[in-house]
Order: sequence, then C-alpha cells, then structure tokens
Amino acid sequence: MSASWSAAMITPYADLGSAPLFRKEVELDAGHGGVESAVLHISSLGVFEAAINGRPVGDDVLSPGWSSYEWRLRYRSYDVTTQLEERSVLTVSVGNGWYRGRLGFSGMRELYGDRLGVIAQLEIGFADGHRQVVVSDESWTAVGSDVLFDDLYDGQIIDARRRDPDWYTFGAKQQWGVLNARTLDFEVARLVPYVGPPVKRHDVLAPVRVWSSPSGRTLVDFGQNLVGWLRFTVRGPRGAEIRIRHAEVLEDGELGVRPLRDAQATDRFILSGGDDFFEPTKTFHGFRYAEITGWPGELTADSVEAVVVHSELRRTGFFECSEPLLNQLHRNVVWGTKGNFLDLPTDCPQRNERLGWTGDIAAFAPSAAYLFDVEAFLSDWLVDLALEQRHHEGVVPFVIPDVLKLLPSPAEFPKPDSTAVWSDAAVWVPWTLYQAYGDRSVLQRQYDSMAAHVRRVGTLTSPNGLWDTGFQFGDWLDPDASPHEPWNAKADRGVVATACLFRSARIVAETAALLGRTGDAAEFQALADRTRTAFNTHYVSADGIIVSDCTTVYTLAITFGLLDEQIEQLAGKRLTELVAESGYRISTGFAGTPFITDALTKTGHLDAAYALLMQRECPSWLYPVTMGATTVWERWDSMLPDGTINPGEMTSFNHYALGAVADWMHRVIGGIAPLEPGYSRVLIAPRPGGGLTWAKTSLDTPHGPIRVSWRTDDSTLTVETELPAGVTGVLSLDGEPDTELGAGSHATQAQQTSTT
Repeated sequence: MSASWSAAMITPYADLGSAPLFRKEVELDAGHGGVESAVLHISSLGVFEAAINGRPVGDDVLSPGWSSYEWRLRYRSYDVTTQLEERSVLTVSVGNGWYRGRLGFSGMRELYGDRLGVIAQLEIGFADGHRQVVVSDESWTAVGSDVLFDDLYDGQIIDARRRDPDWYTFGAKQQWGVLNARTLDFEVARLVPYVGPPVKRHDVLAPVRVWSSPSGRTLVDFGQNLVGWLRFTVRGPRGAEIRIRHAEVLEDGELGVRPLRDAQATDRFILSGGDDFFEPTKTFHGFRYAEITGWPGELTADSVEAVVVHSELRRTGFFECSEPLLNQLHRNVVWGTKGNFLDLPTDCPQRNERLGWTGDIAAFAPSAAYLFDVEAFLSDWLVDLALEQRHHEGVVPFVIPDVLKLLPSPAEFPKPDSTAVWSDAAVWVPWTLYQAYGDRSVLQRQYDSMAAHVRRVGTLTSPNGLWDTGFQFGDWLDPDASPHEPWNAKADRGVVATACLFRSARIVAETAALLGRTGDAAEFQALADRTRTAFNTHYVSADGIIVSDCTTVYTLAITFGLLDEQIEQLAGKRLTELVAESGYRISTGFAGTPFITDALTKTGHLDAAYALLMQRECPSWLYPVTMGATTVWERWDSMLPDGTINPGEMTSFNHYALGAVADWMHRVIGGIAPLEPGYSRVLIAPRPGGGLTWAKTSLDTPHGPIRVSWRTDDSTLTVETELPAGVTGVLSLDGEPDTELGAGSHATQAQQTSTT
C-alpha cells in the first residue's frame, strides 16, 4: 500500500520532558454507511508506536528503523479497518531511536536532527464510496508520556505513575502537560515504502538461573546471548524503582560490562503501587545476563522473561552433523545473525557502536543468504549503500548508513576512500543475493553502484596496476596482532586489496554481460585481466610464494582465481604448510578467514580444512564453543581461557563475521551449492572428513526444499538427496563419476576411502 501524502511532519511546540505522545481524536463522517477500509500510513523522525483506542496498529517495533535519513525515510502502512470505532483516539508515541539518540563512539546525540516528529495519514473508505482522510497537522496535540528517557545505547526509564488511561479515551483531558503540535519543514518526497521487513518480537526466553553474585547482586542468566529486552508484570510500593543492567558475559562472578564501553545498557522502572507491566520497546540490548536491583519481594525464574527482537526473516537453511561442538557453532552463527540483523546488518548489538559495517556483511552474506531469506532485508540496505555512495563521489563508506561522516573524524582514520573488503560490499552483496535467489533485478538495481565502486578503485591503483596505496583495514583482527593493534596484520595490504579488486572487477564484468552491457563487460574484464597480471608479476614468485608469505594472501589468491593452475597448486601446498605450522589454529584475520577452508579444499587439502575447523584450542572456531559461547565472538579470544575478558579496547561476544565458515559447512560438509543462480540446478557434493560419521542439511530455495543427508558405515558412504520439481542436480562424490539427478528422492552408496 503506497501513500499520496497530504499530511505534515509535526512536532511538539516545546520539550515535554518525556517521549512525546501525539494524539488525535477521530470521529467518523456520518451518513456514509459502514467503514469498508481504513489504512494508516505513518513514519517518524525517531521510532514510533501507533495505537488506536490504546490497541497497537501493528506488531512491529522500532519502526521506521534506520535508513539514510538525509535522502530516505521509510513509512509503514497498516490496515486498521477493524480497529476504528465511531469515535476513536489515534496515538503515536515517538522515541529518539537512531534519529535523535546517541550513535557511534563519540557520545554525540542529535546527529540527524534535534526535533522528534511524526507524519501520519489515516485514509478511510466508506460503503458509499465516500473517503475521509485524517492527516497529522497542527490540530493534533502532544502530551507527556510515561517514558522519561530512551536511548538505544543507554536504555529506557519508564514511570508507571505517569500512565493515564485518558490518553486513549475520546474527549478526555490529559495530565502531564498538553501542547499543540506544530509543523516541521520536511520534504515529503523523502518518504518511501519499506523494501525490507520490519523489526518484530520473536522468541521469548525464561531465565535458566537466578542467583546472588559475590557482591550480593541479583543476577539472571537466560542461557543465550540475545538481542532485545526484559518484560514483566510487578507490584510494589509506589515510587519504588527497579533497575536492570545488561551484559553478555560474567567476569569474576559479576556482570562483565567493560565490553560495552560507555553504553549504559540500563533500564529503570518506577512503580505506581498497583500491578504494573513494563516493556522497554524504545531501546534494545545485547545480553545473556541481567543484574536486577530493587525488585520487590523474591525474584524467581517466573518473574521476568527476555524478548528476542530482530527483523522478520524466514529461516531457510539448516545444518546438523555428528559433532556436537560443530552443531553448537552453527547455532551460534544463527543466533549471531538474528542479533545483528535488526533493521540493518550491524557489527554488534551491545556496545556504543551497532553500525552497518560494510566489511562484516561482505564476508558473511553467503552464510546469511543460506540461513535466512535475506533478499528483501539486504536489498533495503543496499538502497542506502547506493545513496551514500552517490553522495561520496563513488566511495562506499565504512558503514551504511554513514553516521561516521557526522562524527568527529577518528585520528586513526584518514579521509575515507574506497577500502578493500569493506567497500567491496557494493559488489559482493548483490552478487551473493543473485546467486542465492536467482533474481537479476537486484543486479539491475545495484549495477550503477557496483560499477561506480570498481571504477573508483581503478583510479586508485598505482602505475604498476596494483592497489597498494591509501588507507586499508587489510586483514583486520589478525590473531597474531596485539589486541591493541587490530590493524597490524601479517598480510601485505596491497596483496589483499589487489586481490579484492580483481574479484570485484570480474564480478562486475559478469554482471554487465548478464545485463547486456557489452561495452561495460569488456571494460571491467580488461581491468580484471590487468589486475591479475599485475598481481602475478609483482606479488607471486615462480615457485608460488606470495609476498608476505602468510595464510591470508594464499587464501585470497587461490579462492579468487588469481593464479594459474600450476602456481595455484604450489600456493595450496604452501598454504597447507603454514596451516600445519600454526598447529591448525586460525592465523587469518578478517579478510582471509571466510575463505581459508575453501582455499584448502580447492587445492586438494580437505583434511587440513577439517583439521582447522575441528581445532578446539585458541584461536579456532570451536574454542569459543568450549568456553560456553552461544553466539560468534568478535575476537577468537574475546574471553581468555582463565575466564577474563580480552584486554583490547574493543571486544564483542556477538559478531557474526567470523561465522562466515558456515557457508563452507553448508556446501562442503552438507553438500548443497548452486550450479545456477537460485538453485535451479544444484551441486550435491558432500565431502566427509574430520571424523564426522553423518551430516544433514536442507535449504528452502525459490523452487522448493532441497535436502541432503549422508552417513558413513565402515568404508561405505550413503547419500540421500531430495530435489523439488523443476530442479536438476549433479551428484559429485569423491572418487566416483558425477551423476545427473532429477527431481525427487535419491539414495546412493559409494566406497569411502577416508573419513579422517
């Protein structure tokens, strides 16, 4: 449902001392029969919750989310036909959200504007064809609400003593101050419908433990690192206050809040003396543990519950195998996706950051697109990427929306320019969506952005054809770097950047060809060819040694297809040697980690890939699992073996990027990979190893579900597959000829030479 706007953006005439509650009394036009339809179109500067006669108009929260507000503000449309009465009260509560709340590292607020606002248009259709339109204008009032403070980083204060049932009563007078609304200058052309899904409540978790800490504080464990808030009903003395602090981990038996930096992550609830229901819906926290003070009486596991909040995403991909630690790792990846896919793909959900870092989703998009239907979610984010890029002379910012441009420039960052991996999200993410869902429209929509990125980088290369100048994050968070110097990686930054340029140029060349842009296809293929030649000339020796001789540089060169076959085999051998020298512990950073198991597999070193995946000592994918992790960590050692938190300035216990290995697990362990975009033709190629005795995976594709399971019994491998109608496949088993598969169920047995 789209809107033709006649409403105005309105704001209170003055500060009400609390989150404003906008109010409009609506009386239906008489004499036109019953109401046939009623649609409420609404958006806000801030985050809104709309209600009619006290009943919410929808089940979404934190709408309209965070977009590049300078150019795009999303609105939602609700069918409210059944909620309207002859006389109704329309109310809209507005909180600071991303628009006016604190954002980034500097503690600054009001980065987009200093006034909260709402724009609403209620369109009512009657039986006789009459149409009544109620719009936000200066006839609306704004009253003070029970929300005294709200901030995404710092939490929310709710005072139940200020609740007034007359807010929702037609003709009633309100307490706590009443102001007329006034209009704000606002370009209605900025209003656009949602492309992606709204944020909603999902799971509800009960505490698994309630106890007293060594200092005597009451702690609650929900058993899962999650994103959302606590809600509860409570009765206590009027004016008494309940205070809740949130954190992801414990340290020395107390709440471990240092990783939050200066985010307060604290909610406060002031009691009315009666039965009070509290739910802080204008904030969100990343937490597993809560510290609760001021609870009247005994706090039990039945007293509170945790509400899990994230964008509405349909689960599509599943994986399970014979190793419980791998299953927990996979669950951690799923929960990390939920927690960080809250309106946009963020780096983390708990500290004073929560930004749409492009590098994280560039690495993780293939895993996300298997686990969930993220086509609309990421397409929405890509709209903002293209908008920000267009206003940055073709440069893709580090974060989308680009709030960093509104903050004081950090000393360690020069003026931002295109940056490998991070800026490559402009190309890698839409290409991933095309491969996952088979819809070329995402390439058509994003093509100008994709091309602009590669052309921009083409101007940044040196005369020798290498991308070896300018600022680069490089192989960020190399585990061998100091926790205080995450940029100080082993991999040469020019090697990393030039490899990424080649990959992006080749993808855009293929995209141009798909879209019939033959001239562009030739242009970008020529750039890819020049880059590949320069890479091999300046970075690769005749015996396959690559400059800086570390795991990441070999990984990228192999996976991205930069090497000729003979050199690639030598590089694969050297990569395997380095992996063995590391004791099969992770030695790659942000750039190399998503691809290293593929590089080993591609060059015939599957056992080394499994050894790396199955390693339990730090740094490894399974070390956090052995430490009780329920989401993927930012650092391999975010928590040290002695239970203390990593001493680095930044460490998060809910970062999905390093969980990108799930993509390899789905394709190589599970055995499902697309042969054609959208899985209209599929490769079934499980490669057992690592001591696993069985695995099963499934994917709900645009054509229907694909299922693969396998098990080993002595030397026999049995593979069972199921393909939907209209989908064909190729069954590829090690040591066996490939077999064509049609739709339906299939069972195949083969001799298994090794499962080590």
